[in-house]
Amino acid sequence: MRSISAATALAVLFSSAALTAVTATSASAASVVVGSPEGIVVDDAVKRVFIGDDANDRIVATDYNGTRVDSVNGIEGIFDLALSDDGTTLYATARRSHEIVALDAATLDMKARYPVAAGIGPLYVEVAGGKVWFTYGEFDAHTQSNLGSVDPAVDPASGTDPVTLGQLPFDNPGVSSPAHLDTDPSAPGLLALGATDFYDKTKDMLAVLDVSGATPRVVAAHDDTYALQYIGDDIDLVPGTPQVLVDGTDRNAFADGTFTQAGAYPAGRSAEIAPNGLVAQIGPANDNRIAVYAPDATTPIRTYTADAAALAWAPDASRIFALVSSPGGYTLKVLTDPARSVPTLTVNAPATATRAKQLTVKGTITATVPLAAGTKLTVTRTDLESPNGKALPTVTVKSDGTYSFTDIPPAGSKVTYKVAYAGDAEHTAAGASDTVEVSRAATALSLNNNGKLYDYGTDVKFTAHLGKTYKNRSVSIYADPFGSDRGKKLIRTADVNADGNVTAVVDMTRDTTVTAVFTGDSRYQPKTVTSTAYARVKVSSAVSKHYKKAKIGSTSYYWFHKNTDPVITTTMTYYPGRRQRLDLEVYYAGAWRPSDSQYFSLGTNGKSAVRLGAPGESGLKARIRPVYLNGSSGDTVNSTTYGSWKYLYFSN
Repeated sequence: MRSISAATALAVLFSSAALTAVTATSASAASVVVGSPEGIVVDDAVKRVFIGDDANDRIVATDYNGTRVDSVNGIEGIFDLALSDDGTTLYATARRSHEIVALDAATLDMKARYPVAAGIGPLYVEVAGGKVWFTYGEFDAHTQSNLGSVDPAVDPASGTDPVTLGQLPFDNPGVSSPAHLDTDPSAPGLLALGATDFYDKTKDMLAVLDVSGATPRVVAAHDDTYALQYIGDDIDLVPGTPQVLVDGTDRNAFADGTFTQAGAYPAGRSAEIAPNGLVAQIGPANDNRIAVYAPDATTPIRTYTADAAALAWAPDASRIFALVSSPGGYTLKVLTDPARSVPTLTVNAPATATRAKQLTVKGTITATVPLAAGTKLTVTRTDLESPNGKALPTVTVKSDGTYSFTDIPPAGSKVTYKVAYAGDAEHTAAGASDTVEVSRAATALSLNNNGKLYDYGTDVKFTAHLGKTYKNRSVSIYADPFGSDRGKKLIRTADVNADGNVTAVVDMTRDTTVTAVFTGDSRYQPKTVTSTAYARVKVSSAVSKHYKKAKIGSTSYYWFHKNTDPVITTTMTYYPGRRQRLDLEVYYAGAWRPSDSQYFSLGTNGKSAVRLGAPGESGLKARIRPVYLNGSSGDTVNSTTYGSWKYLYFSN
C-alpha cells in the first residue's frame, strides 16, 4: 500500500535537500515507533519487515514478530520502498536528494545510488520486468507527473546512464499529483499506475503497463468514457485476475485496452492484497478498522480495531503488519490469523438453581464465515467438587447456530459452565462462560462465652459447636483484641470432634471478639458466628511515707503523722493515653463518705504516683483506691475495673 496525504503532497512539491550519509545503526530488541511512515515492504528472503520513516530520516527493519532488529539513517527525503524480485535488494526513493538508493536487504549496507534528474522526486517505486520503476514530477504548468526507471544491470562506469526518464507511453492528461504504482508477483512484467490531479480532481490517470520489454507498452488506459473513482491513496493490482483496485474499494477490470467496472468492496481508504487474493482494507476516514475480505466478498472475514496508516502482508498470508497510530507516531503491530473468522460464542445459564436438580444452559455461536454443519462444542463444569473443571458431554450446534444442554449440578455455590469451540482452518478458537449460583443448605454454628467478664490474664476456653455438614468439618477460631494496635489473629483451625466441638484458648488481657468460621462445603453454606468477652485491667496500689501498719478493729491501716504527705503509687496495665482514676473517701459520722476523685496519667511503665496532702489533724481516717473506667480513662480496650481500698490513719 502506498499513501500520501494532501499536506504531504504540498511538502513534496516544495522540498529540496541533500542526502546525508547513509549509516546503519545497531540492532535493538524493542517495539518499533516511526514518526511519519513512508513505505512498508515485507522481505520473505531475509524474514524482515522494512519501514520508511521520513520524520526520522531512516529505514527500520523488524522481524516477523514486529521487534526492531536493524535500521539505517541518513535518507532525509525517504518517500517509498520496494524490493527486488529475489528479495536481496531494498530500494528507497530519496526525493530531496533526487536519487534511488539501493541497500543490501540482509545488512542494510549501501549497494548503489542512482541520481534522478527530476524537479520533484523520485516518489513512488516498484520493481517489475527487471527494472526499478518510479514516479516523479517536473515544474511545467501542472503536467509534472511522469514515469522513470532504473536498470540495475547497467553499470554507470560503462558510460550508459541506468536511469531513464519520460517513460509514460501516452500523453499525460494533466495530472500533477504523484502517481501511485503497484505490481503483482503473479503477473510479472505488469505495472499499474494511477493518480488524480491534486488541483483538479476531474483529471484522472489509470493505466496498466507491460514493462517486460525495452519500453513500456499500454495494456489498458483510462479515458473520459469510463467513470473512475477519485484516486486518493492507493491502487492495487489484484492477483489472479486482470483488475485494479482503487483506494481499497472499487474494482476496475481491464481487457482489450479499456477498463470496466467489476464490483466494489464496502468503502475504504486503501488496501493491501495478499498473494492468495485476500484483501486487507483500511476503513474510510474516522473508521478505525482493518477489515479482511475474501476476493469479491462484501462481508469481512474478520475485523481488527486499529487506526492504521499502512499495511503489508506476510507472503504466506499468515499475518498482517500494520502501522498503527500511537503516542509519538506509529507503532508496528502484527495482526495474526487474518484469514480466519472470529466466532462469537455466547453462554446463557440461569442466574440461580437448586443443587441436585436439572438445569438448562443455552447459547449461540456465529461467524462471518458460516460454520460447518454438526459443529461440536466442548463443555466444562467448574465447582467446589471439581475446582479444576469436569468435562461434560460435547454439544452439537444446530443449523441456526444455537445449542443447549442440561446438567444436574452436584455441588452448590458458584458453578461455572465454560463452552469452547476448538476452531478450524477457517475459524479461530472461541470460548465463553456463565455462572450459576446453586443453592446450599444452612448449618448451625455456635460459640460460647459471649458477654462474660474475666479478670486480666485469665486463660479462657472458647468452644465452637458445628452442626450437620457434608464433607468439611473444619472450623477456624480467630481472636480480635480491642484496640487499633492489634489485629485479628487465627488461633486455631481444626476438625470438630465427635460431638461437633472444637476449642481454642484465649489469654484475656483485653476485651476480645472471638470469631468461629465454617467455610462451607459443596452442600452447606458458610457460617460465621462471634462472641465478645470482656477483660478487666490488672491494677494494684502501694502506700508509702507511713510510719507503721496496724489494725483498727478488724481493718488494717497505714499510719501517718498528721503532717506527713502520703504517697499512693498505682500500677495498672498500660495502654497509650490511659489514665487511672483515684477515689478518696473520708470516714465521719459513722460512714465512709466520698471526698474527691481525680484522673492521673500512667507512665509507659504503667505506674502513676500521687502525693496526698497532709491533713494537719489527728484521728482522721481515709481510704483510697485506683479505678479504670472504660471510656473515661482514655480508652475502651478493657472493661471497668476497681482496685482494692487502701486505708489510712493520721495520728499526732
